[in-house]
Amino acid sequence: MTWPFPTRSTRPPDPLATLRLQVRLGELAAELRRVEEDPELYARAHHWFAVQCAYDALLREACRLAGLPTDRAPLHADQHSAADERLREELELSSRGWSW
Repeated sequence: MTWPFPTRSTRPPDPLATLRLQVRLGELAAELRRVEEDPELYARAHHWFAVQCAYDALLREACRLAGLPTDRAPLHADQHSAADERLREELELSSRGWSW
């Protein structure tokens, strides 16, 4: 018997890759908090922007790994997500058991 619709063979994500991604998200979140809390950090705005961009790009990668809908195009080095999109991605991942 053949199926009337095409099937895709999707393999579940590698659990170690998922764990590495969660650990890195946690490290970047801690770095963001450190930058926000240190008023004497040299070039604070630059550091915050760089860490925020890295966090957003990694968050988008986590969404792809978890099978969540995201923009197809990856973020460039000088871009970061809007706050509402970042919150949506974080909540979607959290609802699927991700923690960082």
